[in-house]
Amino acid sequence: MSKASIEASLGAALSLENVSVSFPIYHGGSRSLKKSLLFRGSGGQLATDANDRITVEALRHVSLQFEVGDRVALIGSNGAGKTTLLRVMAGVYEPVSGTARTRGRISPMFDISLGIDSEISGYDNIRLRGLILGLSPEEIEERMADIVEFTELGDYLDIPVRTYSSGMMTRLTFAVATCFEPEILLMDEWIMAGDAAFLSKAQHRVETFVEKASILVLASHSAEVLKRWCNKGVLMHKGEVRFEGELAQTLDAYAEVTSRDTV
Repeated sequence: MSKASIEASLGAALSLENVSVSFPIYHGGSRSLKKSLLFRGSGGQLATDANDRITVEALRHVSLQFEVGDRVALIGSNGAGKTTLLRVMAGVYEPVSGTARTRGRISPMFDISLGIDSEISGYDNIRLRGLILGLSPEEIEERMADIVEFTELGDYLDIPVRTYSSGMMTRLTFAVATCFEPEILLMDEWIMAGDAAFLSKAQHRVETFVEKASILVLASHSAEVLKRWCNKGVLMHKGEVRFEGELAQTLDAYAEVTSRDTV
């Protein structure tokens, strides 16, 4: 049995073990700047590395494990580490320590414009973006007609995308991002794009997309959206997991953390 067949029989899985991510701040070498930054309330997220550079500790010692059927809400204020965590799960960021493991095809929808080349045509960008998402050239061609129909861009697909409006670009990238059934779906905020007619069409497609995913991890500030799609929650606060459990309990924990921080 092939590796792909074995993984398919086991089902999708996503795990992080003691994961930390930090980013060095270059041009931040002066002692006065360090003192200023640290004094202004870094929330424990600023540090120095072995080379005496200031670093931002975006994630600290995060351990999580998700399996088939999990619909996980990432909850937290801006800067809590939600987007960084999604990017680690997608393989965009490498942890400075700890390990991240995934089993199953991942669809990252936190940056649907990733891989777009403004100098080539819409058709060529569809193929390029599909390859980045892990589709084979054959799979991309099989889905081409559906993608083209969904974009409603017609002859514009033959010309460079630098000529597109922002709405046209959204139609193109969204159509490619949702053209296959994901096993692990990673989303940052709800997809809201385009004019009213396209928005209705996009929402229906996302709903179908979400329902087919084996694992969903969704970062959003909308409690209504999270209650609709998620059954579990992870509360992120200053780069750390502060709570993990049922969604309602996680929302309560978030409200408590928020009220404490505003006192």
